[in-house]
Amino acid sequence: MDHSTEKVDFDVLIIGAGLVGTSLVCALEKVVSRQGLRLALVETHDLSKVRDVPPSFDARASALSWGTHRIYQQLGLWAELADQAEAITDVHVSDRGSFGVSHLKATDEGVPALGYVVKNHVLGDVLLNRVRDFHQSGAVTIFSPDAVESLRPVPGGMMVRLGLSEVSASLVVLADGGRSGLMGQLGIALEQRDYQQHGVIANIALDRPHQGMAWERFAGKGPMALLPLTSDSHYQHRMGLVWTVPDEEVDTIYNLADDDFLALLQERFGYRAGRFLAVGKRDRYPLTMRIAKEQVRPGLVILGNAAHAIHPVAGQGYNLSIRDTVALADNISNSLARKVPVGDLGRLLEYWQQQYGDQNLTSQFCDGLVHLFSRTDSTSILARNLGLVTLDYCHPVKSKFTRKAMGL
Repeated sequence: MDHSTEKVDFDVLIIGAGLVGTSLVCALEKVVSRQGLRLALVETHDLSKVRDVPPSFDARASALSWGTHRIYQQLGLWAELADQAEAITDVHVSDRGSFGVSHLKATDEGVPALGYVVKNHVLGDVLLNRVRDFHQSGAVTIFSPDAVESLRPVPGGMMVRLGLSEVSASLVVLADGGRSGLMGQLGIALEQRDYQQHGVIANIALDRPHQGMAWERFAGKGPMALLPLTSDSHYQHRMGLVWTVPDEEVDTIYNLADDDFLALLQERFGYRAGRFLAVGKRDRYPLTMRIAKEQVRPGLVILGNAAHAIHPVAGQGYNLSIRDTVALADNISNSLARKVPVGDLGRLLEYWQQQYGDQNLTSQFCDGLVHLFSRTDSTSILARNLGLVTLDYCHPVKSKFTRKAMGL
């Protein structure tokens, strides 16, 4: 969109126009208008082109916590998402073949929903349309399609070499998911844990309404989650499946014929959610925990999946990234108010220290669930079932657990 052969200086330059990068642009809108922030965005894809819309039944979706919903509400985005968001009013957690069950309810917390499920392309389009509006008003400079070839620290910030120009910024936010290789170029190491599992994801049609229920079912070899989805033109009752499968089983399960896939899913999940009628396009991806060992440097912040990718067992990864995003936007605004450069390391360390507890607690919680519910020995089965029962009956603990899952 915008290309220049001259060096341009910005306060903040965001690399990556995915869901996290565009959310940060939206979170900085008022900082631009009220405090004069100079903002730029770099994206390898051409943002001026309309993206392809996936077939309705196969469209992938994400669970947004109540806290993330509230953030998007505050940013003036929720009105455009509400009609296409499916509310999660209840979460049913159980261990197959055992007595342990816990039932989390929105009504117990005095809210209409614990969270919402929104199609990724719908969320992406709402965010991109807002970013395009900002660009049209001159609030954000967009380099698209363009790519970052190199980053190097300079006094007062970072120098960014693009394919068509070179720009400098007081603060560079790397939000490209870590796919560009820029983290490696900068020598930022990752702490990694391979779970020796794959996530198999697909949309499922059922024989009955989901009634806003999300299911987390632990079936011996890994958790299985079902998320309520909006209906489509072919099936009224749909849910999104995230099935955690051991590496040694993934090829067999992924390549099953649809009827065989549904039969195995039904056998392992049971009939609590109903009878499974149809399955859409399947995808798979390896499950690892990756956390950047450095998330801030002078003039640099790592954000989103580039900063931390965690197991999807509790659906917390994207919501954690959005909490980081609004915290960073507040940090940038406060730096300007104090007349401190937004890339100042002291200020960025304050952001990191503020978010470290949330990141550590969330990642360790998900990691612990994976290990606890993947064990098949009798002692672990008894311990986790007693834990589920205790959680269901100890209301103060249950409420604290629920509110953490809600992003509050």
